[in-house]
Amino acid sequence: LKATAIDASDLQVFKRYVINFDKDLPHFKTSGGMSASSSSIRITSPVLMWIEALDMILEKMKADQFPFDKVLAISGSGQQHGSVYWMQGAATLLGALDPVQKLAPQLSKAFARSESPIWADSSTGAQCARVEAAVGRDRLAKATGSRAYERFTGMQIAKIIEEEPSVYAQCEHISLVSSAMCSILLGIYAPVDTSDGSGTNLNQLQEQGGLTWFAPALAAVAPKDVAGLRRRLGPGLCAGHQVLGTVAPYFAARYGMVDSCLIVAWSGDNPCSLAGLGLQEAGDVAVSLGTSDTMFAVMDKASPGEDGMVLRNPVDPASYMGMLVFKNGALSREQVCKEHCDGQWERWEKMLAETPPGNKGAIGFYFHSPEITPTTGERFGIFRFDENDKEASSFPGSMEVRAVVESKFMAMRGFAQGIGMGQAKRIVATGGASSNRSILQVLADVFGVPVFTLEQSDSASLGAALRAAHAHRCAEGRFVSFAEVVAGKIDYQLAAKPTTGAEDVYAAALPRYLRLLQ
Repeated sequence: LKATAIDASDLQVFKRYVINFDKDLPHFKTSGGMSASSSSIRITSPVLMWIEALDMILEKMKADQFPFDKVLAISGSGQQHGSVYWMQGAATLLGALDPVQKLAPQLSKAFARSESPIWADSSTGAQCARVEAAVGRDRLAKATGSRAYERFTGMQIAKIIEEEPSVYAQCEHISLVSSAMCSILLGIYAPVDTSDGSGTNLNQLQEQGGLTWFAPALAAVAPKDVAGLRRRLGPGLCAGHQVLGTVAPYFAARYGMVDSCLIVAWSGDNPCSLAGLGLQEAGDVAVSLGTSDTMFAVMDKASPGEDGMVLRNPVDPASYMGMLVFKNGALSREQVCKEHCDGQWERWEKMLAETPPGNKGAIGFYFHSPEITPTTGERFGIFRFDENDKEASSFPGSMEVRAVVESKFMAMRGFAQGIGMGQAKRIVATGGASSNRSILQVLADVFGVPVFTLEQSDSASLGAALRAAHAHRCAEGRFVSFAEVVAGKIDYQLAAKPTTGAEDVYAAALPRYLRLLQ
């Protein structure tokens, strides 16, 4: 859990606090914040761990004499897709918190399910198939922004209804991780925002501003009691910049927050990262190069399809956010570096420079584990093709190095077109591999646009703070664009310019790449 405080005048960070779930809350026995499980596909996190972490970080701030009385607005970021199941009567507990006590003991019996299914869960394949059969895969994707994904909240709810009916019967309200934490600060159940709600398969993406649920999906998830599911989810969603109220009396009494402190709708980690990286208009693209590689961008229009996700933009109710997730990221690059460069990244950079853009026609697909984009099901492996489209068992070292990099960025370009991302104007790179300038050069060449980096880290936490500042400005009487709020406040560093002629090479190669991938 991270807390990032920014100054309202210049939006610069002046305080950061961090709680590590595994290290600071060892009694929950988590790894990476996830509970140990006998199943490799059922992945959860303890709800009370998050609440204890909130207690701990607030106490840490208090001990540091953090100026709670100066806080104007609070928003937050929660890991996307996770679901929280409040027990019958939990609303009463939320509204009557005793400031003498910490939160966790008072909310220990507030949940019908102590473990929250999270983004890493992939145990709902049967529910995905059933919902898609009932609604239609293409119809579901066009309506909600995505086909049915195992990790999405709607599929998790369907699994609970089918396999844990007693838990569902005891459940008074269902939150996302983001809206659950927002509810605690607010003292009442907070609605889901339209951006995080776009990761549920339950939302109506393109109608009425994304503020309503998609009735056919609700009926497919809870065929015997649609009204009950609607009641648990709440009447609708809210815009990402919406002020939901002021801070609950508990936090005013215990920490000295002012009664007028605004609570802004929380959102998901990916939408908040979009805000934290300062993406403002169509053509702004971010690429996160980590364990998984993620690409997201601002879009004027939505064109959901078989792969990727389309969400509402968390800072602009009139536009969208496209998102692509590639599971095989750092592991694939590290494996090639280990096999061909003796694990030395300096050697990697030299070998990458030895081959020209386009890799002399050599193309590889590196699926060390089953891939999300494109969806490979349970299939995985490494597939190589020479310049004549013939399968190859191996490439020379320098060709292999370039192939593993080019392949990922070609996939990003190809699938981005498929969900309507349009022409990139600039790319902001983050994540571990963003420090490798040779990799960023290939990224610039494939897309034909400059690539920038940022010194700051924790883009999701920072994005939540920037969203709070944005909502505070909007609450003054009129909607103010996010671009106007952050103008001149984010310091980008140019990392790579496209090589002359390189983009033409990749544009010509893309149809062949996609054909071989198919």
